[in-house]
Amino acid sequence: MKKILFPFLISLFLVACSDNEQNTNQVESEKPENQKQDNSTLDSQKLKHVAWSENATIYEANIRQMTPEGTFKALENKLGNIRDLGVTTIWLMPVQPIGKLNRKGGMGSYYSVKDYTAVNPEFGTMDDFKSLVDKAHKMEMKILIDWVANHTAWDHKWTIGHPEWFTKDSTGNFVPPVPDWSDVIDLNYDNMQMRAAMIDAMRFWVVETDIDGFRCDVAGMVPTDFWNNVRIALDAEKPVFMLAEAEQTDLHQHAFDMTYGWEFMHIINHIASGDSTLGSIDRYMQREQKRFDKNDYRMYFLTNHDENSWNGTIAERYGAAEKPYAVLAFTINGMPLIYSGQEYGNDKRLEFFEKDNPHLANPEIEDFYKTLMHLNKNNSALWNGNYGGDYHRIKTTADEHIFALKRQKDESVVVSVVNLSDKPITFKFETSENIILADAFTSEEVFINGDVKMTLPPYGFRVLEK
Repeated sequence: MKKILFPFLISLFLVACSDNEQNTNQVESEKPENQKQDNSTLDSQKLKHVAWSENATIYEANIRQMTPEGTFKALENKLGNIRDLGVTTIWLMPVQPIGKLNRKGGMGSYYSVKDYTAVNPEFGTMDDFKSLVDKAHKMEMKILIDWVANHTAWDHKWTIGHPEWFTKDSTGNFVPPVPDWSDVIDLNYDNMQMRAAMIDAMRFWVVETDIDGFRCDVAGMVPTDFWNNVRIALDAEKPVFMLAEAEQTDLHQHAFDMTYGWEFMHIINHIASGDSTLGSIDRYMQREQKRFDKNDYRMYFLTNHDENSWNGTIAERYGAAEKPYAVLAFTINGMPLIYSGQEYGNDKRLEFFEKDNPHLANPEIEDFYKTLMHLNKNNSALWNGNYGGDYHRIKTTADEHIFALKRQKDESVVVSVVNLSDKPITFKFETSENIILADAFTSEEVFINGDVKMTLPPYGFRVLEK
């Protein structure tokens, strides 16, 4: 296996970056003067999305839990099912070895990485991983791997060879980045050699395994100027796709294609629990349109590994209303995410530090998600960023219970209408438009104008397209 050296990065890092805009849930990093980056240099290298991302959809694969075997080979055998779902991009939770020192539970957290350039032997070998990537590519799907740049396991090899690469307390001991994260220790981003080694490790996976990009864990807890340099380095090898677990707008400028729509998920959770109203979605979309450029990709979802394990399953949070909330999340904006087992109605909080398997309570829901994912893939009104259509809400005579929205790109149109109440609702659209669309689920012809009445059953929905 070829060893990759990146000697120019240390000098590159001596010009670091601009002030970070920080989300209130994220840690603000203080950077010394010698890390300020020349913005004119970055402006000449504005981020460009890879062409394949224009209509991408994404699937989060929890390798340990999604199959009884919990291996790369077992996941490889499921690639056909994932592709048929309408998925174009698979995000793999961390594939590296997990630390043993201070680990949580019997098997530990994926996010406690012991070696950045090796694979977890529980999952298989490096050759198994390369085979998985190769087969996904042959099926015209892309592979992203999860990257944990903020911290490492306590027994990471850097702790022996380069202890100065870590944050320490007043007595010289390693420290977790957050007290509850007791199985990991914080990395010191004031150290330029550590930054260079981190980028070299990321470059390893692109060069050696031909992956297509990264999902970056707690990206807002790592200085933005580091991510800017990551993108320059990786794109020099191969145009990549970068997803940040964050909602900072500045991350989109030079480093990341896509950030999380965490706030939207929290809003619909509150609506489902009766703690908020549909007006909160309007206010959210107004903020989104002001904060983010239209070409900033945003990822929308009902669940993911964190939400499922720590805050509750889809069944717990939405009950009988899963489908209308999924319609909203998958058509209102951005790129839709499906998490392992969601397509089969998993109603179990998956263990985070032990081997587990989803409980596939509602396999027939796969056709529902398949229709939504293929609609995102094939109708340009729902594509990502500038490739997709503009959004606006369609007012109705029952807006306290009905949420109707329209996305349009040139002649392509998608109209989604959901009833978020437990009662049947009959209403009219308050619109001057007069359009004919087809139901994406039944192919029925439907008229949208100010005269037509529509009735939706409790938690009913219509997804209409042209």
